[in-house]
Amino acid sequence: MKILVTGGGGFLGSSVCRQLAVAGHSVVAFQRTPAEHLQALGVESFEGDIRNIDAVTSAVSGCEGVIHLAALANLWGDPAEFESINVKGTANVLDACRNTNVGKMVYTSSPSVVLNGQDIEGGDESLPLVSEPLMPYQASKIAADKMVREANEPNLRTLVLRPHLTWGPGDPHFLPRLIDRATNNRLFLPAPEKKSDAVFVENSARAHIQAFMELCDNARCAGKAYFITNNEPQLQGDFILKLLKAAGVDARIRKIPPGVARFAASAMEHCWRLFRIDSEPSLTRFMVAQMCSSHWFDGTAARRDFGYVAPISVAQGLEIVAKQQQP
Repeated sequence: MKILVTGGGGFLGSSVCRQLAVAGHSVVAFQRTPAEHLQALGVESFEGDIRNIDAVTSAVSGCEGVIHLAALANLWGDPAEFESINVKGTANVLDACRNTNVGKMVYTSSPSVVLNGQDIEGGDESLPLVSEPLMPYQASKIAADKMVREANEPNLRTLVLRPHLTWGPGDPHFLPRLIDRATNNRLFLPAPEKKSDAVFVENSARAHIQAFMELCDNARCAGKAYFITNNEPQLQGDFILKLLKAAGVDARIRKIPPGVARFAASAMEHCWRLFRIDSEPSLTRFMVAQMCSSHWFDGTAARRDFGYVAPISVAQGLEIVAKQQQP
C-alpha cells in the first residue's frame, strides 16, 4: 500500500515512516526540509509547504491514504501562522484527498483540544472541546480536529488521534523544554503531585498505523477521535525527574504556589506581547494550566476499535532514552 505521511521527516513522522516501511508499505514523506535519514528506508520524499495546495496534491496523487502529522507545534507565536499551517494546511490535505480520490486520512490532533485547566482523570472521548483556548496552537488544533471529523464520508474516511505528550529519543519539544527549565538542576513546579500520562514515540507511531489499517478494513474508527497514551498515569513530578535522569540531568523539584505560577505566566505573556519579543516565554498560561492539573485519559476506545495497546512501557522507554545519551 502506498501511504503519504505529511511531516514525515519530523520526530513522530520519522517513526511512522520507519514502521510503515518495515511492514512493507510504499511510503511517501512530505515536509518543508530534506529528510535524508529516511532515504535508507526507501522512503520517497517530497519537499513542500502544507499551505501550498498544488504541492500537497502532487504528493497525495497516487497514494491510497494519508497520515497527516505536519503542524506548527510551538507554545507561542503568531495566531495567523498557526491558522495557516494547522487549519488551512489541514483543509488542503482534505481537499487534495478529495481531488485525487484518496479515500483514507488519519489526522494527528492533540489532547490540548480538551484541556481547560481543570483536572481530567481517566477522561474519554466524550469530553467537550475547549470553548476558550489559552493559546493559538490550541485554538488551531481545536478547529482542525473538528474539521477532520466532520469531513468523514463514505468516499473519504477520516479519523483523529490525540497523542498525549509524545516523548522519546530525538524529542525536539518536551524533553528539551524540561532540560532548559531545570536551572542549576532545580525545576520549579506548582503541582508535582498531579497525575498525567504521556506516550512513547514508537507507541504513538504504532497507534497511527493501527488506526489507518482499521480505516482500510471495518472502519469502526471513521469519523471519531481517540486519545493515545502509554496508559500508565504517574505523578507529574516523578515522571519528569525520571525523564530528566534518563537524559543525564539529575534534578530535584522545588514546589511553588500555583497562584504565583499563574501570575508569572500572565505577566510574561503581557510583556512578550507589549515588547513584541520573538522568543517563547519561559512560562505561559497554558503551560501553567497543564502543570496545575491532572490530565490522563482512558485508552479503552483505541484498544476496542483498532487494537492499540502500548508495546513499550514507560520504564522501557526511559531505558531507550538513557542509552541514547551513552557515548
